[in-house]
Amino acid sequence: MGKPTGFIEFPRRERTYAPVADRLVNYKEFVNPLQQDVLQQQGARCMDCGIPFCHQGCPVNNIIPDWNDLVYKGNMRDASEVLHSTNNFPEFTGRICPAPCEAACTLNIDDVPVTIKTIECAIVDHAWEQGWIKPQIASHRSGKKVAVVGSGPSGLAAAQQLARVGHDVTVFEKNDRIGGLLRYGIPDFKFSKTLIDRRMSQMMGEGIEFKTNAHIGAEIPVEQLINEFDAIVLTGGSEDPRDLPVEGRELDGVYFAMEFLTQSNKRVAGDQIPAAEAVLATDLDVVVIGGGDTGSDCIGTSNRQGAKSVTQLEIMPMPPEKENKALTWPDWPNKLRTSSSQEEGCERMWSVASKRFKGKDGKLTGIDCIKVEWKKDESGQWQMSEIAGSEFELKADRVFIAMGFVHPVHQGMIEDLGLAQDNRGNINANTSNYQTSVDKVFAAGDMRRGQSLVVWAIREGRQAARAVDEFLMGSSDLPR
Repeated sequence: MGKPTGFIEFPRRERTYAPVADRLVNYKEFVNPLQQDVLQQQGARCMDCGIPFCHQGCPVNNIIPDWNDLVYKGNMRDASEVLHSTNNFPEFTGRICPAPCEAACTLNIDDVPVTIKTIECAIVDHAWEQGWIKPQIASHRSGKKVAVVGSGPSGLAAAQQLARVGHDVTVFEKNDRIGGLLRYGIPDFKFSKTLIDRRMSQMMGEGIEFKTNAHIGAEIPVEQLINEFDAIVLTGGSEDPRDLPVEGRELDGVYFAMEFLTQSNKRVAGDQIPAAEAVLATDLDVVVIGGGDTGSDCIGTSNRQGAKSVTQLEIMPMPPEKENKALTWPDWPNKLRTSSSQEEGCERMWSVASKRFKGKDGKLTGIDCIKVEWKKDESGQWQMSEIAGSEFELKADRVFIAMGFVHPVHQGMIEDLGLAQDNRGNINANTSNYQTSVDKVFAAGDMRRGQSLVVWAIREGRQAARAVDEFLMGSSDLPR
């Protein structure tokens, strides 16, 4: 695959970013793609390594060495065909996937993996530019009707796969626009919403019907779907946020991350937000609690809104700057990572617990914090303890709680259906048939597996589609 000596001849080259000063004044994507000749060199770096560990790292089982080789040879159209054979939306993953495939790359042993994510994104962007991506219309109709509840990446992948084998698919979305957290959770500067709209056009050409403002279990009784459809796929995501129930939680100025990010994305889309409901960071001291991607999105959005200061708190200790490859490779390592939003301006603090929110006249003014330490107990489990005398206070006008999500929202659809749940509160369904405890009802994505990556959502949507097709037709030609 690639050029046998390519990894020796060509250094790793990545996409670059626009200067911070330029990108902070708008919400546009700011990544500069590689030129075609450089891209081909990067494809040439893919080794004929015998066992392509990148396959192990990629949840959708992308055939990475094959399309790297095709890019090296300048055959972008065939590269697009191979890429789309395993991934319905590579322009999504090519922008927001953390690239576990690169962590698993053989060349990552020396910290110079193939730029798989960059190449993936370049292939699909080029394919769109050339007009190669068109609706794939089924050659026959099955006469079966499938409802997909939730229009995030898992629901979209399931819907597209099912439509392509001839089923009549309707996607129900509770919000006013299609896309789930892709639309209202991820800021436009990381992921342009035109990418969703473009795929929607393709999918409508394939016969998929989209219904927005259609909240199943609220405005629309779930029994209606049971009566009207031959199968139902639940892909509503994991939306119940993990809270921080400490003193002062009720103060004006303390918000869940998604309250802030959703409103910002609506504003960027042109929606008018009433002044009384506005959640803004402009000229304020902002504290983000949580060190993951959602926290980073709050940082980037706060900086674009003109925050006075941004501080990010993480209760876990600071990870090592470099992992021990002998212990971690080819698995995803725990190591220090700095996001583009963190680079734009943010103070990061580790091993910090938030004890209480302080305020005046009902409005947030600060946070009482304490340093913590982590030690293993006799059974080898990590235990946290507070460090006496390490208390300190942070000034804060806005706090965004970005501590992840615990499970899907149970009230409404899940309770109405009486679905069995696992011990974490997710819908109980296995990865063999994705069937829930209720006949003809399937579940996939974060609603089934818990909060996870976009690439896992796409994988589960594809696999669930095959399971539904087998359930309806007795067999399926769809890939797992």
